[in-house]
Amino acid sequence: MKNHNLYDHCKLCPRECDVARSQGQKGICGVTDRLRIARAALHFWEEPCISGTKGSGAVFFGGCALHCVFCQNEPIAQGNVGKEVTVENLTEIFLELQEQGANNINLVTPGQYVPHIISAVEAARAQGMTLPVIYNTGGYEKVDTLKMLEGIVDVYLPDFKYMDETLSLQFSKAPDYARVAKAAVAEMVRQQPKCVFGWEETGQNRMEEPSEACEGALIRQGVMVRQLLLPGHRKDAERIVRYLYETYGNQIYLSMMNQYTPLFNERARKFPELSRTVTRREYERLIDYALDLGVEQAFIQEGETAKESFIPDFNCEEGVKFF
Repeated sequence: MKNHNLYDHCKLCPRECDVARSQGQKGICGVTDRLRIARAALHFWEEPCISGTKGSGAVFFGGCALHCVFCQNEPIAQGNVGKEVTVENLTEIFLELQEQGANNINLVTPGQYVPHIISAVEAARAQGMTLPVIYNTGGYEKVDTLKMLEGIVDVYLPDFKYMDETLSLQFSKAPDYARVAKAAVAEMVRQQPKCVFGWEETGQNRMEEPSEACEGALIRQGVMVRQLLLPGHRKDAERIVRYLYETYGNQIYLSMMNQYTPLFNERARKFPELSRTVTRREYERLIDYALDLGVEQAFIQEGETAKESFIPDFNCEEGVKFF
């Protein structure tokens, strides 16, 4: 398989654990080179320009290089749930999601399977897939791995979780997170330097394509960076927003999220500040800060969003049939 040797001494992510995943060993990501998927279905809880009214074709991959203590998708981040599929199966899943009317193919935490994903996307396109491909990641990505995805990924959707290395060490055991994320976003913007939008296919006759994320518009190309506000850490979030705006201006979109959900797992209980949701005041002050900076291209969340509806079931019983 193309690029299969990259799993032999795996250095796909910044951890560079050098594990022989192709020989059945598990990397820091928690998985071997066998494709593991926990869910593949239409997903309606992304940003409006991603989900639209028909849903995003989300494929949740098992494993993760970060293992954040507050991870909402912890059941799959450990690589212990889901089903193994082949590259051919993954290709069929992409095509089935398109048949179901998905607005895009949304690859969720895909970094540990990049060589397989490249093969599956190329095969699906050869068989008629025309949907934009979204790379939905925690932001802890290696530039050399991202370069492999040029021409494969249409929309990059990274998190930017921390600027403070103390926080990234405590919550993700990644003191280099900010440095890595900055380099990753720069490479993503190099590949997709402009956000391009189109109308969702609803049968309405639209004469001109939208130039921004207005109502009913879907993102087709570009970079959107998510920033999840953590309780008690608004100042770090402000540093991230400032960096992104001063570096990229209106070249990218921001998604400023208040949906942090305390999970009360064993690891998170070690950090008392993570045992509550974000207050309305904290979030409003972050939004005001962004507006004062001059940020114009951003999604914000309204109301109480720390709900389980943002955390889908990973039981493989809904959505696309697994093989």
